[in-house]
Amino acid sequence: MKTSHVLTTFLLAGSVAAIISFYLNPKLQDDPIEPVVKVENQDVAAPSVASLSVEPQQANSARRLATIRSRPDGHYWTRALVNRKSTVEFMVDTGASVVALTYKDAQKMGLRPDKLDYKWEIRTAGGVTMGASVKIDSIQINQVHVKNVDAMVLKTDLDQSLLGMSFLRELYSYEFRGDRMLIRQ
Repeated sequence: MKTSHVLTTFLLAGSVAAIISFYLNPKLQDDPIEPVVKVENQDVAAPSVASLSVEPQQANSARRLATIRSRPDGHYWTRALVNRKSTVEFMVDTGASVVALTYKDAQKMGLRPDKLDYKWEIRTAGGVTMGASVKIDSIQINQVHVKNVDAMVLKTDLDQSLLGMSFLRELYSYEFRGDRMLIRQ
């Protein structure tokens, strides 16, 4: 009697651990996964996910997610809604300490770059240029929406706006998976 009680407890504990592992390590695919526990050379399916009090959609929707894809040049590119009115194409640059805006993109956003104070010396891969510090009200990529982002408008030497660390460090996480970058908030 005690052996069957211990075996039942062990089976239940293993099933619960398998289910917890399933929720803590979500897969990118939406394929259903049924945990299996080995008991005396038999495969026994763990209790169904339906028996849990939290639905899978609720567990996964706790974080807002956006996917950014790489292009053939090897860089990750995205279009973002900036200040709720302008669409700007950014190249993700984890080496940039702040979001860097081209003069043209700053104009598009209504920042009036001709009136900014370009007092900051900025070192880029192309050399040294001058930048003006600005605050972007919001940057939104799909479901991810970050407010009050520090940025620099560069007067010259920038062909493409860069999504730098002043945006990325406000996220819960970001990770690279092959040709995709997943950002979570």
